[in-house]
Amino acid sequence: MKLISWNVNGLRSLEKNGTWDAFLALDPDIFCLQETKAEVEQLSPTLRSPAGYHSYFSSSKLKKGYSGVALYTKIEPKEVFYGMGIPHFDDEGRIVGGDFGDFVLINIYFPNGGQGPERLAYKFDFYDAFLEFIDRFRAQGKSVIFCGDVNTAHEAIDLARPKENEENTGFLPEERAWIDEVIRHGYMDTFRYKNPTKKDAYSYWDQKTRARDRNVGWRIDYFFASQDILPRVVGADILPTVLGSDHCPVVLDIK
Repeated sequence: MKLISWNVNGLRSLEKNGTWDAFLALDPDIFCLQETKAEVEQLSPTLRSPAGYHSYFSSSKLKKGYSGVALYTKIEPKEVFYGMGIPHFDDEGRIVGGDFGDFVLINIYFPNGGQGPERLAYKFDFYDAFLEFIDRFRAQGKSVIFCGDVNTAHEAIDLARPKENEENTGFLPEERAWIDEVIRHGYMDTFRYKNPTKKDAYSYWDQKTRARDRNVGWRIDYFFASQDILPRVVGADILPTVLGSDHCPVVLDIK
């Protein structure tokens, strides 16, 4: 089973720039998109209901053209949920998930910690609430996979210029410590599980500085899986040649 996660930085732009059909040609069984920046009614039929997929969307209730996530799947979930049940976080349209029976999959667009101390505090609060949220599924005996734009690079190997970014959001010690905590709770970064020492593997590049041309990037997009899923992990990859966003897709293959 092939799962793909991608921060598309505007879902409608994929259709306009001609990359939507090329992406679908990758033929994922499930794909999760973040930063869709669209209401469902703004999407064309092609984007809203691609052939062979069930689709589910969550968009921001606070402002249009902001945030938003989408879940597309060939396998119909037993249950679909939107958010964590906390309006303060859910109103930004950052979570859509499904119970697929043998695992729960959560697609999430974590907040960016930029724009000042208040927003950074929001990010930390969101992080803590999310970890409690997924731990509740584990307490129910469910396997958990979560994917999306975490907006934090975990280790120095996960960004091109770690020294220069030690005091910048996205690589702050407190942000990285939260990923440590996620791992202590029994969730594995599947890319590092399969590629423990791979360097220069990034999923985001700054467009203003044409950083992608020089591969000066960050790995901030992940698939995390609970420990019981790991024996099923066949592969984990990043697809930097897929264009259309300032991020590229990341892949998880499970049997």
